[in-house]
Amino acid sequence: MKKTTAFEIGGTTILPGSRVTVALPMARLYTHNELTLPVHVIHGRRTGPTMFVCAAVHGDEINGVEIIRRLLNVKALNNLKGTLLAVPVVNTFGFIQRARYLPDRRDLNRSFPGTPKGSQAGRMAHMFMSEIASRCDFGIDLHTGSNFRTNLPQIRACLDDSLTLDLASAFGAPVIVPSVLREGSLREAVASLGKPVLVYEGGEALYFNEDVIRTGLQGILNVMRSTEMIAAGRKRKKSESIITNQTSWIRASMSGIFTRKVKLGEMVKKRTLLGRLSDPIGDDTEDVFSPFSGVVIGQLNLPLAHEGDALIHLGKVTDHDEAEETLEDYASSLTDEDYGLER
Repeated sequence: MKKTTAFEIGGTTILPGSRVTVALPMARLYTHNELTLPVHVIHGRRTGPTMFVCAAVHGDEINGVEIIRRLLNVKALNNLKGTLLAVPVVNTFGFIQRARYLPDRRDLNRSFPGTPKGSQAGRMAHMFMSEIASRCDFGIDLHTGSNFRTNLPQIRACLDDSLTLDLASAFGAPVIVPSVLREGSLREAVASLGKPVLVYEGGEALYFNEDVIRTGLQGILNVMRSTEMIAAGRKRKKSESIITNQTSWIRASMSGIFTRKVKLGEMVKKRTLLGRLSDPIGDDTEDVFSPFSGVVIGQLNLPLAHEGDALIHLGKVTDHDEAEETLEDYASSLTDEDYGLER
């Protein structure tokens, strides 16, 4: 196996077989304090792919921060082939403020690829692309739900690309959602470089969800094994992910209090009662039914809804029995003491 040469980032040289945290200068606060982007680099002794894993592009989406923290403690990384660039907090401003956006209210995930002379968001996006994404062969971007919504662990990716499909399948999330590239997103910017990128969605903003964290960690390790960055671990029973070709948010037809009747990850058939909308006085109620058979991949946690608000996110499935088996296997895997807890 060919040995690697030194890896350079942000003016720092990382020798083969070492790991270094590099603080990339990002901005200076008006208090004169400098804000940096911490990047943990693990550079293997042997050649292999270069991969980035990042989280908190939206500052309040913190499950990914914990996923990366645990990833960096996995012993298999001591024998890494290639290079891992781990960025636990991309939107440092938002993370400090426990907020989704930057101080100027811009969405960093609509500001890529950015520019060195643009807005704060544009400058941060440009630095990430030039210092991190451009150096990698592929990447994984970790997200959660927003606005009081929670997501079933899922991979979102453009599956027209065979390499991206291979990585999405290897990850092993219960659901894969084919997703068009959204203008200004990190995923679009990386894809425009001709590089595969996955978005992992799971959980709710500002809260840790242990199942989501363990699934995300295990998924990243699965991808690293499939690309031979780390050695294969013990064999696990692994079902094919559900690939849904249609998703739809079921929206409130009236304002009121929403009483949900289904749970995240539940299989529903067409015309299944999803919940009931009621006005606070109780004089007016309306039942909410599923328009098609599918799986609940997202939900509104807040029971208060205005007319038009998104309530339940459904992913359509073609084979109900097969999808149900996949979800059962996923649920049982979470009881495995070693699942997502490798050291």
